[in-house]
Amino acid sequence: MADLPDATVRQSAPALPGAHPIFDPAGFLPVLDQALAGMTERKDIRARTVALLSEARTKAMAAIEAGLASHPRAARETVRAIASLTDGIVIATHHVATTHLHPQRSLSEAERLAVLGVGGYGRAEMAPASDVDLLFLTPWKITAWAESVVESMLYILWDLKLKIGHSIRSVDECIRLGAGDMTIRTSLVEHRLVTGHAPLAEELRERLWVELFSKTVPEFIEAKLEERTARHQRQGGQRYVLEPNVKEGKGGLRDLQTLYWIAKYIHRVDRAVELVDLGVFTREEHLAFWQAEDFLWAVRCHLHLIAGRPVDVLSFDMQVEVARRMGYKDTSARRGVEYFMQDYFRHATHVGELTRVFLTELEARHVRSAPFLGRLFRRRRKMRAGFADNHGRLGITDEAAFLKDPLNILRLFEEALRTGILIHPDAMRLVAANLDLIDDKVRADPEATRIFMDLLLKHGNPERGLRRMNELGVLAAFIPEFEPVVAMMQFNMYHHYTVDEHSIQCVAALAEIERGEHPEDLPLSSEIMESGINRRVLYLAVLLHDIGKGRREDHSILGARLARRIAARFGFPQDDIDTVEWLVRNHLLMSDVAQKRDIADPRTLRDFAKAVKTRKRLDMLLVLTVCDIRGVGPGTWNNWKAALLRKLHQETAAVLENGLEDLNRDRRQSEAKRSLRHMLIAKGWDARAIRSELGRHYDNYWSGLPTETQATFAELLSGIGPDEIRIDLRADPDRDATRAAFVLADHPGIFSRLCGALTLMGANVVDARTYTTRDGFATAVFWVQDPDGSPFDETRMPRLHQKILRILKGEIVAREAFATRDKPKKRTREFKFPTHVTFDNEGSDIYTIIEVDTRDRPGLLYDLTRTLAANHIQIVSAVIATFGAQVVDSFYVKDMFGLKLHSDAKRDALEKKLRAAIADGAKRAEA
Repeated sequence: MADLPDATVRQSAPALPGAHPIFDPAGFLPVLDQALAGMTERKDIRARTVALLSEARTKAMAAIEAGLASHPRAARETVRAIASLTDGIVIATHHVATTHLHPQRSLSEAERLAVLGVGGYGRAEMAPASDVDLLFLTPWKITAWAESVVESMLYILWDLKLKIGHSIRSVDECIRLGAGDMTIRTSLVEHRLVTGHAPLAEELRERLWVELFSKTVPEFIEAKLEERTARHQRQGGQRYVLEPNVKEGKGGLRDLQTLYWIAKYIHRVDRAVELVDLGVFTREEHLAFWQAEDFLWAVRCHLHLIAGRPVDVLSFDMQVEVARRMGYKDTSARRGVEYFMQDYFRHATHVGELTRVFLTELEARHVRSAPFLGRLFRRRRKMRAGFADNHGRLGITDEAAFLKDPLNILRLFEEALRTGILIHPDAMRLVAANLDLIDDKVRADPEATRIFMDLLLKHGNPERGLRRMNELGVLAAFIPEFEPVVAMMQFNMYHHYTVDEHSIQCVAALAEIERGEHPEDLPLSSEIMESGINRRVLYLAVLLHDIGKGRREDHSILGARLARRIAARFGFPQDDIDTVEWLVRNHLLMSDVAQKRDIADPRTLRDFAKAVKTRKRLDMLLVLTVCDIRGVGPGTWNNWKAALLRKLHQETAAVLENGLEDLNRDRRQSEAKRSLRHMLIAKGWDARAIRSELGRHYDNYWSGLPTETQATFAELLSGIGPDEIRIDLRADPDRDATRAAFVLADHPGIFSRLCGALTLMGANVVDARTYTTRDGFATAVFWVQDPDGSPFDETRMPRLHQKILRILKGEIVAREAFATRDKPKKRTREFKFPTHVTFDNEGSDIYTIIEVDTRDRPGLLYDLTRTLAANHIQIVSAVIATFGAQVVDSFYVKDMFGLKLHSDAKRDALEKKLRAAIADGAKRAEA
């Protein structure tokens, strides 16, 4: 077969409907006719047509992709070029079907056929892998000839590997079906003639507007908005989800398309720019619409090209590749993907603002009913001077007077919180257009500070005001230091929100505690908030705790400096400025100590107490830490973290109140033995058996375990034989974990084998302790969670017990079993966590603390503990902290002689072996 002449894929002026510089049917159809001349077999005609169209389409798509690569952040031209190319393919297919496959010299009125694009294709917007939705329109019932044409067209299009959605309907059927089905009606809103009998398409257009659309405007609007709400709920209900859906998610393309559908349904417009002339959008708002649409289409096009199929979810692995294609570069401060996602979320925010403006405009024109229901049950509050209730929204009575005093911008948000009324979009527009009024003079004005702090402190739901201020740019204008973190994405699996949204979520969590909404879940935090704590300091510290993120410097240190500057500008007393700065600088301290250190170790408590210094700071830091964790995202807070933080607070408070002597090891050991004695007496143990149990353990056993766990070990050790393995598995709901206790003859590497057994069962180890009795038995206890971060179901306990026993007896070899389980998920492979191995001989009086910070995977803990055992390192306890795909494993260890690891050479050699174990395991996982 001869190659297609380049004349058909060239830069030429369009000559037919559907023509495009990249693919011009006017140049292609004569070539096609010549190639098909003399052919009589329909299958041969079809095969030749498919071959020629396929080659033309491949060349055209290559040119379109090259064009996108030259302007990778703007895809309007691309999506229209793909639609135009598709038009050319459909036109050529129709031409072959009507002139070569089913020629008919004269068509009766009943045999008229129009081919229309509907849906996104009808709007002339297509991503590379979009469906081609076609409506074959007939005057009345379809004739045999028209049916043959449609069938032949579909076979050709299917052979071209296009995804075709099609329907064959008469004009009457379109009207009737559109009246009863909102999906069909929506697709008809965007119908467009591609080829065929134009008068028939025009008849449909006129009858749709006269007989259907004009009579059902309110019904259509409410249906589309209900559909939008349901779609948002399916996508998680948040604009700032970790892996957004570019098409269906909140702030995505479908939201813009919904505005377009409604606008077209009401105003019969063909382009969004026409809404400016109608007064629906300002020119600036239309520009935001245009830019958001262009950017989102670019993202979607890149997704389709990377995947080679219709993919609309920006998964973690896709985010990195899309960012690269769109030209985002890594810097020393942040990865390119984070800059990309910050732009994405800013556009998504603009889409939300446009939606609000548009919907209120509909209410003002009485096309849509306003949401008055909530106001029917709310006592009406009198508006302050300058403000008015405008159809249930907070409006401004005199715009000129409002703008004369820039403080009115802040007063608007305070009034909205005070009255509980949503701000009218006209007022929002006015504010957004005049942000330059918030200058250094306003920022330094004590009255401005009073209004802002009242927003935080007085009305009980500060997050609502903060979120609206943030979306309109007021928060960043009033606190310029906040601007860099607006829409800033953190590329990890731990944080569910952008930095600004996380900060507002933390303020919301604080307000919930203060409103008394979590007395059972958060008894300590609730008690602290009721005790007369300095609310000004705490609320400001919670809002600003992450303000230093995204720069080269440690965000806690930089954030502390910024927070100090802001608190000083706000006129805080010096003591309050110092406290705000200290809280921001140390906002990770309590979380790190609780989750990464053994808080039963007296040295840990002593060092933490020295860092905190006062009970006032301890209380504030606890509440800030709780809010920080709860503000990360759903499911991040659990009873395990709550128990750790409560214990750390309780123990530290005792040290601060009673002095360091409260940490006396001998006194704690005596108290632990006394508690166990009482518990064993209650269980019916005799005095001799109790004395034997209390004398069976070394000193370090007594300070590290709860009394209930020590009682469990006493039961397991009672009468045990030298070759026995005893296991006790039970749920520990107070810690959201399952406690797994083991007693067996001690030998090197036992801790590693236990880790392997538990990990093979799908358990995530969060804490572990192991001790050796004076008579040679190992007592090891692990707190583990299932993959969802919960205790294992009770019904699984017998099976877990049996499988763990088989692994410990050597019937299942852990290392071999890990070979098939250790693979990281594709969507998380792009996370980069450089490995850090540190040795700390100061954090404990007795042990060396080895901290390994690296990427998590199922077999990691087993590899690390096996390496330590192979190098004669005794693990006494392990604390495991997981943050999404990152893990920090802390091991409290001794060498084979029971000493700390003092030798630099030995530590360096051990670090190399640990790093090698991590690297080898990662390679094995990737294989």
